[in-house]
Amino acid sequence: MITMVDKNRILISYYREGKSISRISKQLKITRKTVRKYISEHQELYGNEQVLQALEKGLSSKPHYDSSARGKRKLNSEIKEIIKYCLTENKKKRNSGQHKQQMKKIDIFEYLIEKSYNIGYTTVCSYVNELEQTKKESFIKQNYTPGIITEFDWGEVKLYINDKLQTFNLAVFTSAYSNHRWAKLFYRQDTLAFSQSHIDYFSFTQGVHSELVYDNMRVAVRKFVGHNIKEPTEALLELSNYYKFNFRFCNVRRGNEKGHVERSVEYVRRKSFSRKDNFADISEANDHLLKSLDKINDTQQQLTNSTANELFEDEKPHLYQTNIPYKCFKEEHSKVDKYSTIILFGNRYSVPEFLVGKLLDVRIFAEKIDIYFNNKFLCSHTRSYGLHTWTLDLNHYLTTLSRKPGALKNSTALSFSDEKIRNIYTNYFDKDSRGFIELLQYCKDKNIDFETVNKAVDKLKKISPTDINKDKILVIIDKMKETKTEQNADNEIFTYSIDILTNLASVFN
Repeated sequence: MITMVDKNRILISYYREGKSISRISKQLKITRKTVRKYISEHQELYGNEQVLQALEKGLSSKPHYDSSARGKRKLNSEIKEIIKYCLTENKKKRNSGQHKQQMKKIDIFEYLIEKSYNIGYTTVCSYVNELEQTKKESFIKQNYTPGIITEFDWGEVKLYINDKLQTFNLAVFTSAYSNHRWAKLFYRQDTLAFSQSHIDYFSFTQGVHSELVYDNMRVAVRKFVGHNIKEPTEALLELSNYYKFNFRFCNVRRGNEKGHVERSVEYVRRKSFSRKDNFADISEANDHLLKSLDKINDTQQQLTNSTANELFEDEKPHLYQTNIPYKCFKEEHSKVDKYSTIILFGNRYSVPEFLVGKLLDVRIFAEKIDIYFNNKFLCSHTRSYGLHTWTLDLNHYLTTLSRKPGALKNSTALSFSDEKIRNIYTNYFDKDSRGFIELLQYCKDKNIDFETVNKAVDKLKKISPTDINKDKILVIIDKMKETKTEQNADNEIFTYSIDILTNLASVFN
């Protein structure tokens, strides 16, 4: 290959150094024909009367070769027939649903090499492109009507939970009209998470679009019937029936047909978790995600000069209203073991201790489990996606602990309880386990949350910080309840008086 440097050396050697064509050919190892060619071209250019115009365009032109009439020496008719045969087989595989088993260009090239044909990979690629004549796809911009279409998709997010890297699934909804986005993190990309994401999204928007668009995800498409017809899953049919929306699937490998949400997954993931990716648990991560989405939806869009929240307000009157959220769960049965726990997917959950040995009904949701006995609701736990974990409620063991108060200190139930409960026990009841158990039993019987206990302890710290016990805490709690009752009574009297004055004013008017 002759370069610009070689061309310049030829001209300089001939004109400046006075060397002959033969000598230049020997020194530069370039044929005499080529040397003579570039000298002739240069003489012709300088001998032209329009040399000034040539100077304006530039005299330094790259060496070029006329290959238009040159034939392909290695691509003979025999090789062409083999390549055509391979492409025909690819077409058969596409028609039979085996598109992932087609021969690529590199496979065809290796097939030819195995048959001892001497040919280059680029030659094979050029001939395949010539036969297939693949055209680039064009896209048609769409105009959307308020309240008609929402698009859904999954994406993966890797976050640190207590400094441990975990992979989560990001469910993303995007309104085609307003570009309003909503998303939520789930541990899995299964049917329960798919349904729960829709339930939470419709509860958030307080309405349902007319049509939802999906790609060919397994939680939405049960099976393919022919090339273009897809049969939806039972979960999607139930959601569609309850919330009264139509659904549509993209063509295979055509994510651009729901381009809003395809971009939204990447955009939401980057805007929400590029700077902060370490959280205490998935609940904290989802709270952070919602705050990020609020900022995204409040950002002015370039094409509309409006925010997604402002445009979504235009959509709300067109949405189908639902008052009661749908429930999607999986039913299981589990027997209570000697630790007063049930086992689900290798993880343990506590139940009231009087149920040891009983068979319970369990409703498994994407984020929680509800436990029933004889069709009566017992308790609920946050669902664990760990391995051999224990989820215990200290209140479930109060009867046994009242008989064995010494077992409280080193019990697993205490270690799994809320940090505030552990702190009160450690700081004030370390040597009075029975008093602490009686305090918990009182709160359970009177339906008093532990936040009230914390407030009572804080008040006692100001009065007698060195002497805090069960009886004093209960006295403070009772006084707090009396004060709240009096305030409620005053509020009722005030509200009643306002109503009377309002009615009198309307009469006089």
